[in-house]
Amino acid sequence: MNTLKWTYEVDGSDFTRAGEASSAVKKNLRKLGVPPEAIRKVSIALYEGEINMVIHANGGVITVEMTPEKIDMVLADTGKGIPDIEQAMKEGWSTAPDEVRSLGFGAGMGLPNMKKYSDEMKIDSTVGVGTTVYMTVYLQ
Repeated sequence: MNTLKWTYEVDGSDFTRAGEASSAVKKNLRKLGVPPEAIRKVSIALYEGEINMVIHANGGVITVEMTPEKIDMVLADTGKGIPDIEQAMKEGWSTAPDEVRSLGFGAGMGLPNMKKYSDEMKIDSTVGVGTTVYMTVYLQ
């Protein structure tokens, strides 16, 4: 198998569509026979990132690349950026507005869960420019 690549536009104005990209990736990975534990990790990490893009960044682009060894995910947005990444990584810390919290989102577990369910994670963020999150799940 060579590298497989999928790209998804995340609509930041529609909570009803949040999760479509992570669901599509999950379906593709199942069809390809990826081990269930890897699918679980990718699905959770990607869903959390996708929801964050809707809540905080008015959407963005998700790119997923799969090789025989690993699955790389890149979530890029042009939102407001993360002023304090260390603070944002703390469980329960959130800047989600009240209307988002009333929908059951914004509990401050997005970034911690993304880190927990990926084997590697890196965040590049510039206030006023946007955020790019890189995650990897190994298949071995």
